[in-house]
Amino acid sequence: MTNINLFSQIISKLDKSSFKKLVKEKSSDKYSKGIDSWTHLITMLFSQFSNSQSTRDISNGLRSATGNLNHLGLTKAPSKSSISYQNKNRTYELFKDYYYKLSDHLGQQAKFKQTKFRIKSKIFLLDSSTISLCLSLFDWAKYKTSKGAIKLHTLLDYDGNLPAYINITNGKTADNKGAYDIPLLKRSVIVADRFYNDFSLLNIWDSNQVFFVIRHKENLRFNTLKELELPDNRHQHILKDEIIALEKTTSKEKYRGKLRRVSVWDDKNKQVIELITNQLNWTANTISELYKSRWQIEIFFREVKQLLHIKSFIGTSENAVMIQIWTAMITILILKYLKQIAKYKWHLSNLVAFLRLNLFVKINLNKWLNEPFEVDVGKKVLYKQGVLF
Repeated sequence: MTNINLFSQIISKLDKSSFKKLVKEKSSDKYSKGIDSWTHLITMLFSQFSNSQSTRDISNGLRSATGNLNHLGLTKAPSKSSISYQNKNRTYELFKDYYYKLSDHLGQQAKFKQTKFRIKSKIFLLDSSTISLCLSLFDWAKYKTSKGAIKLHTLLDYDGNLPAYINITNGKTADNKGAYDIPLLKRSVIVADRFYNDFSLLNIWDSNQVFFVIRHKENLRFNTLKELELPDNRHQHILKDEIIALEKTTSKEKYRGKLRRVSVWDDKNKQVIELITNQLNWTANTISELYKSRWQIEIFFREVKQLLHIKSFIGTSENAVMIQIWTAMITILILKYLKQIAKYKWHLSNLVAFLRLNLFVKINLNKWLNEPFEVDVGKKVLYKQGVLF
């Protein structure tokens, strides 16, 4: 048994020194109004872990921790008005930058790595997800005449299934337009759906020595330069493997290089999936499996929306919404780190549910992660039969 609750032990995993450096760089404590940047961070993380739906819930929830606040690095629980003020005024860039710092810190400890592919290239999955907002409350989130929305253009690292980069725009921004600002890693591979079949974008990637595997549009016009041999006795789902050149003049002006086109039979959905790539050396099956792995980003979006407080917001300003989104990303990072270091095979949804039930319970975090259902054999359990009559 420990004297520190689970939430305090989770917070102790954070890299506080890098956060202090960011606070100093951004001068985010200059007008703290009684709630400094660290208190603000812990407050917003608590709202995610506890699924608090309002500033009142957050404030009252932390007040219930009373004597445990010092273990969180807090002197007192912030009031709901202080939370609202800081969500509106403290720059969300602090939390955004801290996500990337913490991702490096926890990633090195957890050693996120998947070994399904033998290729040496770093794999990234690209897609976007829309979060609907009420336009009358969030008038800055332009989407349709009567609807508001923001869009999360996300580059997901296949190792760990965590965002390597997120570009948050209004709902009107097309998927391919939101992808122009993503950072490019030489010799990496980006896997994406047909909404990113933008030859100007693909040319930028190719010029930066980035590979891509993209599902092409049905109206793609091309000339076949060479048909490649298909495997004889395996990978029967590969229907075609060929080298092509774009036929349409406007397309050729945007992308002049050769492309490889691979047609794959999707037995689950009973359809043909047609892919293009600038990688000419990998097997057609590897290209097929890379595109299949794109499903991981759909799972990521589902986890974030179902498990975290991200579909409704406790503040209506753009800055408040951004802070809530970035602290949600920090939370999913922490959760996946805990899942990775645990010996018990947690489902992420179960881990979140169990943490919410035991957030202020004083038990050893590592022991609980590894053996959540084990009885402490060091203690004798005394069973008493009650007298009914």
